[in-house]
Amino acid sequence: MEATSADREQWGSRIGFVLAAAGSAIGLGNIWRFPYLAGEGGGGAFVLIYLLCVVLIGMPYLYAELSLGRNSQRNPVGAIKSITGGGSAWILVGGFCVLAGFVILSYYSVVAGWAVGYAVKDIIAPTMGFQEFAASPGMVIALLGVFLLLTFLVVVGGVEEGIERWAKILLPILLVLILLIIFRAVTLDGALEGLTFYLVPDFSAITFDLVIAALGQAFFTLSLGMGAMITYGSYLPKREDIAISGAYVVVFNTLIALMAGLMIFPAIFAMGADPEAGPALVFVVLPKVFAQMPLGGLVSVLFFLLLSIAALTSSISLLEVVVSYFVDEQQWSRQKSVWLIGGVVFLMAIPSALSQGASGAFSDMSYLFGESGLFGQNNFLGILDYLIGTAGCGGPTLPPTSWWRGAVS
Repeated sequence: MEATSADREQWGSRIGFVLAAAGSAIGLGNIWRFPYLAGEGGGGAFVLIYLLCVVLIGMPYLYAELSLGRNSQRNPVGAIKSITGGGSAWILVGGFCVLAGFVILSYYSVVAGWAVGYAVKDIIAPTMGFQEFAASPGMVIALLGVFLLLTFLVVVGGVEEGIERWAKILLPILLVLILLIIFRAVTLDGALEGLTFYLVPDFSAITFDLVIAALGQAFFTLSLGMGAMITYGSYLPKREDIAISGAYVVVFNTLIALMAGLMIFPAIFAMGADPEAGPALVFVVLPKVFAQMPLGGLVSVLFFLLLSIAALTSSISLLEVVVSYFVDEQQWSRQKSVWLIGGVVFLMAIPSALSQGASGAFSDMSYLFGESGLFGQNNFLGILDYLIGTAGCGGPTLPPTSWWRGAVS
């Protein structure tokens, strides 16, 4: 027997929902993906098109997902079931959202573990470059485990006492850290050039590819297309005004994305680094930039701490999509759902963690797919990211898969 909507948990306040929903999208996508896409897309030109995509396409889509969730009071599968009568093939779409949340969390947590490690890298591995760091099996698996454990502990607490409570703590901390780094960045000599690049559009840089990239980032930014907003919307009380709550989510998410650029581009131009470094920007270029800055060591710790927090708020929503399905449709308790699913996610994440040089079998899978790989991907993490994140639903946060083919040297 399925649980009734009367039994369903709900957000305790509007601000709790807004912060949790914003946290769902404020992950590696906003802090990592948005700045390097803006760098590759000509700075201000990309930002302008991105903002138009958020307002004209992303916001209406967000309202649709929140409305579906609130009206049905169900997970993505149950929500689609409620409007189709249960016999439609569209239910498979909801099922894919649940599967995608599960698979994406497995490899997303690996990258999030890197962020956690880089926050304390001066203590645990001060002389390691990124490639050596990512290829250290014991370190990356331990960091992966720490990150997932934090995610599990938040989600097992429930909607109001777990997710909402921690969103009210983590999001303000995130905002303070971003403001501190922005202040340090914009006060560097040469920062004005970076601000000009980032904020002043060069209309000649606008191309069809740039528009498509900006549209994709708008979906990333709002965490659309993979069930998170349907799930979070299902915990909204019927009396909640979706137009107002959704608008707050859009404004908060977009503001954080724009602030990420304000952290990064002034520092990059001030230190003479390349703004078009691509996915290598965060884990390779920025540490070198921070090393040249006054108080750079402190800035580096703060930056990777905020990146870890941003990743955590997103991983919480990924896990909640899956947990809500098993609670609603299979009548599992929240505790059973979190720990069983979490254990499987951890085991599934290990091949991804080992696929950046720690294991030859997972790092180079040409023995299965030939030298060209599967859709150009030859390591385990890259293949999963392409199949689920890129080809499947766009994923919530990761960069294009060129990163996983060894774009970093």
